Amino acid sequence: MSTKEQHVASSSPFTVERLASFADGNAGGNPAGVVICDALPDASIMQAIAAEVGYSETAFAAPVEAGWRVRYFAPEIEVPFCGHATIALGAALARREGDGLFHLQLNQAKITVDGHRDGATLLAALQSPPTHSEPAPADLVQDVLALFGYAQGDLDPRLPPAIAEGGAKHCVLALADRARLSEMHYDLEAGRELMLAHGFATIALVYAEHQRLFHARNPFAAGGVYEDSATGAAAAALAGYLRDIEWLREGSIDIIQGVDMGMPSRIHVEITPEIGASIRVSGAVRSLA
Repeated sequence: MSTKEQHVASSSPFTVERLASFADGNAGGNPAGVVICDALPDASIMQAIAAEVGYSETAFAAPVEAGWRVRYFAPEIEVPFCGHATIALGAALARREGDGLFHLQLNQAKITVDGHRDGATLLAALQSPPTHSEPAPADLVQDVLALFGYAQGDLDPRLPPAIAEGGAKHCVLALADRARLSEMHYDLEAGRELMLAHGFATIALVYAEHQRLFHARNPFAAGGVYEDSATGAAAAALAGYLRDIEWLREGSIDIIQGVDMGMPSRIHVEITPEIGASIRVSGAVRSLA
């Protein structure tokens, strides 16, 4: 960030709400910034604010006739869609506007988020953009395995490597052993180079404890963040992929994430049978302020 941008962020008139999405009770979740304003500022200002906030994403929202115009910024780049920041935004809008369903206009899609309060608990559920998945090319799989020091034998053959989308693009690798997921490590700069070259928001490393319960870790080097503790966009993409390969055509899954970071998070995902249809992703939100 330039000196001018640092000054803009530090002297910004915009209020940043800080919330953790997909919290597990009073702990964990993934921190997100939320800025609700009358009109979105220039992209350079939003980027500077997001860099100063330092969370994996900050959501910026301004009212438009049909709902809210929303953009998402990581510390280093803008991303087309961010699940946990959308969940945080839903909670923030519920506190501001009252419980309800909010229509969001993203850069490339229109979605909704439902925010409501249950006593002292904030809850939110988003409907993702449409999903799509396809098998990952063999050479890409080898590059991703090499990045993390994994081998072909570490993969779960029931869940072939894939490129999956649900508003943002992710590479999905399923591991056969939970311990190998816990051992995840990689070089941030090498990860950034690989993810940016392929347009990946994250690489989603998952372990299936059983058909409806997954453990996940999501490196986000493309945005300058080593790892996300809860990733709603990747959850939607994973669910769409599971539907595509007929692992689960309808029903729900839960994703446990952030445990290896000391930030336990739980994401609930609901799947409808229509291929490519939106995925519902929900969770609890806690305030960090």
